[in-house]
Amino acid sequence: MLIKILIIAAFIAIVISLGSALFHIVKHKDDEDSKKAAKALTVRIGVSLGIFILLFIAFATGLIQPHGIGLRMHGSPAAPANPPKP
Repeated sequence: MLIKILIIAAFIAIVISLGSALFHIVKHKDDEDSKKAAKALTVRIGVSLGIFILLFIAFATGLIQPHGIGLRMHGSPAAPANPPKP
């Protein structure tokens, strides 16, 4: 459950960062706003990279497990690759 909360918080941080960058791009009165927009986008990239690493570690340690298509890709016997047709 903690991993889900961390991922949701990171996605919210990404949206806030994108909103901040948009605000500074639209405002665009001087070079200071351009620097603030670049910093906000850099933060977004860092948070996105952090989510990717967090998901990779969580999957490797078993904190999260595939379901649906991902489960079939890993060849689980619980999910048949070709479900029977009616």
